[in-house]
Amino acid sequence: MIQSPCVKICTLDARSGLCLGCGRTIDEIAAWGRLSAAERAQVMDRLPARLAQQGAAPVAAAG
Repeated sequence: MIQSPCVKICTLDARSGLCLGCGRTIDEIAAWGRLSAAERAQVMDRLPARLAQQGAAPVAAAG
């Protein structure tokens, strides 16, 4: 199973373009299944800072 940061709160912020639940962009969400494990890890490393900038608390990634 591919690790995913999705928390089932799939709402994009119109200003930032980021998902309010996981912090990914729509392009990252769409490509997630095609990304290598290293590419997914790079995106996931950036998510806590993105969520913090939005004022959202980072959540645990789903497995």
